[in-house]
Amino acid sequence: MNAAYVKYIASLLLFGTNGIVASYIALASCDIVLLRTFIGSILLIGIFLLLRGKFTFFRFKKDFLFLILSGVTMGTYWMFVYEAYQQIGVGLTSLAYACGPIIVMILSPVLFREKLTWSKIAGFAAVVLGMIFVSGQAVVSGTTAFGLFCGAMSAIMYAVMIIFNKKAKNITGLENATLQLFISFLTVAVFVGLTHGLIFEIRSGDLLPILILGVVNTSIGCYLYFSAIGKLSVQTVAICDYIEPLSAVIFAGLLLQEVLLPLQVLGAVLIIGGAVFGETYLTIKKHCRVS
Repeated sequence: MNAAYVKYIASLLLFGTNGIVASYIALASCDIVLLRTFIGSILLIGIFLLLRGKFTFFRFKKDFLFLILSGVTMGTYWMFVYEAYQQIGVGLTSLAYACGPIIVMILSPVLFREKLTWSKIAGFAAVVLGMIFVSGQAVVSGTTAFGLFCGAMSAIMYAVMIIFNKKAKNITGLENATLQLFISFLTVAVFVGLTHGLIFEIRSGDLLPILILGVVNTSIGCYLYFSAIGKLSVQTVAICDYIEPLSAVIFAGLLLQEVLLPLQVLGAVLIIGGAVFGETYLTIKKHCRVS
């Protein structure tokens, strides 16, 4: 349990540095995602084979279809995220896609027949209010509308990705991560090929951050994430999951000198706090009663 917890926290902190590493790469956002998914998927396939994993997806055709849709959505989600990084910065983008899980939560009664409680509604309301504060202040500060659109779409695509992935119940763990990442690479490759071609120049100064993003943040990060998540309680995952956007905001402030204005800080507190409250209130309450 302790080893799984350390792995999970480490993966979230790695994911929180994605925007920082990407800021040192002088390529179009979709090209960065293409290289990231290519390197990451190749290495994850290698790890899967080295661990003598066996692919079972062909036994579950319906689940594999959901996983394909999840992989396509993940590639789309990352393209929106990395474009938003370049348009509005790492901090605001991270707060935008942090809204993704709360979208899944509010749709869960329809999609997964889960009960919609008052705490979930209150959490959703807090997140919406937080996004109004964050985006409203961003507009006043002169942030581009397209950047905010990409941030909003990243949250929506994240939610759709999670929904499809949850429906692929029989394809789990490292196999799930490997297949989904490879499918996302194919998705991005098709988009890049159709828009401006798969041949582009990579400067020598971009090589190191590209390798870090592909090998460390993507391959190792996904391996740590998916090898740990199955060994942790739902409550732990729900609470800790927001370490990623929160750490991204902190890293952006420390390393990229991105500064959130007071109203945006309040919005950040509402987004993270509302999401955690909505997802964990009942679980924590039940745990306290048992104790």
